[in-house]
Amino acid sequence: MDSRDEQPDATVAAGRPLDRRAELSEFLRSRRARLKPEDVGLAPFGRHRRVPGLRREELAQLAGVSVAYYTRLEQGNGRNVSAEVLDSIARALRLTDAEHAHLTHLAKPKAHKKKPAARQQQVRGALRQLLDSMDGVPAYVVGRRTEILAWNRMAAAVFGDWAELPPAERNWSRLVFLRPDYRELFVDWEQKAIDIVCALRMDAGCYPDDPRLSALVGELSVKSEEFRRLWATHDVKEKSHGVKELHHPLVGDLALQFESFRMTDGSDQSLVTYHAEPGSPSAESLRLLASWGTDANRAAMR
Repeated sequence: MDSRDEQPDATVAAGRPLDRRAELSEFLRSRRARLKPEDVGLAPFGRHRRVPGLRREELAQLAGVSVAYYTRLEQGNGRNVSAEVLDSIARALRLTDAEHAHLTHLAKPKAHKKKPAARQQQVRGALRQLLDSMDGVPAYVVGRRTEILAWNRMAAAVFGDWAELPPAERNWSRLVFLRPDYRELFVDWEQKAIDIVCALRMDAGCYPDDPRLSALVGELSVKSEEFRRLWATHDVKEKSHGVKELHHPLVGDLALQFESFRMTDGSDQSLVTYHAEPGSPSAESLRLLASWGTDANRAAMR
């Protein structure tokens, strides 16, 4: 079996929890800054604008709340805000569904049961069996903090044999931002990096008290200028399908369609699969990789 579900042990350094109030404040400011009065049907408020985007007064007018009320919310005080007010603000800011959910998580956090910091994310046995049965289909399970929890033989052939990495390195964020070979693997590396940061932002909104998440964000912020730049945008989104273009070291260019299926068991895990258009050069390349298996990447390194 090529799938793995080991995760970093208890010796991983714990970071300080993310400041939920600061996250709420910066998220609202960043969303307000990207809109102009003309974008939302308002006449410009005053000739000289000292800040980019909408002013608080304009946003409050659009949302139907007082300026003082919105100001308190943007300062991070969302304790008593109602769902209806959040809906109005989300509409005024033209938030996507993912951004709306993120705003709600930040302003009205759900109570989570305390879990031991060292507790590993577990992948159900039946799900691991499903991975192993998917011949010719690269597939893996990703959990919280972009951790790669389990994978099949074809995923190892396409993305590299994660079994050879220390458990702490089996993480998409570390692979994308800290490994040069993954920068070369993804044709549009910038978009992959954006997707990773957006996923981490969503996770941070749901679990700001997670010390491992805080430690990961801190590590990447220190080691990667690109991560710092993207993290500062406060962008959030979820991608359930799309196309990834890869430049594999052995078979060359691959155009693979991916589908992401979120588990509904509360595990915060997703099954991600890749496939090529039938009859395409990428489909033939996948067949070649399937015949080589995990030896494909070893051959490519020679």
